[in-house]
Amino acid sequence: MTAAPLLRVEGLTKYFASSGVLAVDDVSLDLRAGEVLALVGENGTGKTTLTSMVFGLHRPDSGRVLVAGREAVIRTPQDAIALGIGMVQQHFALVPSFTVAENVLLGREPRRRGLVDRRAADREVARLAAELGMPVDPRRQVGGLPIGLQQRVEILRTLAADARVVILDEPTAMLTPAEARDLAGVIRRLAATGRAVLFISHKLPEVFAVADRIAVMRRGRLVGTLDRAAADRRTVTRMMIGREIAPVPARRTEHAGTVVLELRGVGCRADASGDVGLRGVDLTVRSGEIVGVAGVSGNGQNDLVHAVTGIRAVDQGVIEVGGTRLCDASVRAARRAGVAHIPEDRMTAGLNRGADLAENVISTAFRRPPLSRHGVLRRTAVDRAARDVVTRFDVRGVPPRGPVATLSGGNLQKIVIGRELSGDPALLVANQPTRGLDVGSIEFVHRALRAERDRGLATLLVSTELDEVLDLSDRVAVLYDGRLLGPYPRAEVDRERVGGLMAGAEAGGRP
Repeated sequence: MTAAPLLRVEGLTKYFASSGVLAVDDVSLDLRAGEVLALVGENGTGKTTLTSMVFGLHRPDSGRVLVAGREAVIRTPQDAIALGIGMVQQHFALVPSFTVAENVLLGREPRRRGLVDRRAADREVARLAAELGMPVDPRRQVGGLPIGLQQRVEILRTLAADARVVILDEPTAMLTPAEARDLAGVIRRLAATGRAVLFISHKLPEVFAVADRIAVMRRGRLVGTLDRAAADRRTVTRMMIGREIAPVPARRTEHAGTVVLELRGVGCRADASGDVGLRGVDLTVRSGEIVGVAGVSGNGQNDLVHAVTGIRAVDQGVIEVGGTRLCDASVRAARRAGVAHIPEDRMTAGLNRGADLAENVISTAFRRPPLSRHGVLRRTAVDRAARDVVTRFDVRGVPPRGPVATLSGGNLQKIVIGRELSGDPALLVANQPTRGLDVGSIEFVHRALRAERDRGLATLLVSTELDEVLDLSDRVAVLYDGRLLGPYPRAEVDRERVGGLMAGAEAGGRP
């Protein structure tokens, strides 16, 4: 007799009345002991809502959850944990001032004579970490750990609660490539211990590297489940977005236009962002071109973006946009000069998640006509601007006056891009514009950036995704230790050359 799946969901459905969205529509799937099931789909297809129902964060409108063959009543995360279900969410729930051991064993600390036995706690955490081959110091304070190690602490916490089913929601979204590779090994070791792992992702290379089966969702429904050995990326992509990905257009051969952005000898000290500062940066970006800046995170990317967009002042050198000198840190001055900015973190720097869509669309231009007159907002103009962004950028899941808090990452990014491009800027600074997005949303963003380039927009693209830089850029530069190498014409560099620059193999380049 075949053993019952560790987890089975039957007919789960969830409708959010506040936004009028049917997030999950009659979904059934099972998860077996010792396997990794990847759940893939575009942002906003219901993946997180589905797993949130399994973990007790949302109540389903219909359907049921079975654990080891028995129907389970899951009203809260505590109910799920008691049933052996653990979940590591995109945004960690750790206490920064606590140690690793204190976070892992919070609420279940070993005690001796009524007091917490710290040595026993350290031993237990070390044992769990050794079981999965992911060493971590139990006595380290969590707030000082890199993101990859903090994620390990979250995983250890689920194991300390005896989780047999482990749900990982977009676990590599904020990891470096090396950390993502380490996590893949941890996931396989979790499955090898007999646990069942539900791995939510939109990054197909990672999915094919770690999954045993692949379940695909589209617009709230499960469209199919495939064995990894019988699947290929093209098939899964077509299932995810309902069509073939459009081929990348041929690279243009015409020359760019006039200089829009010019940096001459720009330098600044390292700031609280953790970057290394800038050292004598010379750079030009012309109308009708995309200049891509590659590099390992932390080599000055945020300092460059913040200097050009007016978030921080520079200590030396000159920044000019359209002939206007930007001397001091002033976002308003940069905006007046025609600078638009897609920030790295759309959740905190790009949007106000407590506001509605229309309020977010006008947030950078509400003082100017036609949105306001004599200091008074014109409601009709505001609503028109919001509708234009929804229509032009295919924002789904919320009306113009609806809340943005429940939207997927892809739709949130569409709002940011729509707002920034609707002001007819002279220069677009795009910082990690596709971070955390699914394949369909990435294609949409890339298509939008190319289209604006072809209309004459000057674009400074900053990305740690090397393929993105190479695919989009007309010229390519690299930031290494605060120094800008290049930019070089795209035809003169390949992946190996840029990779060498990222590792500091060359000490200079041409502006």
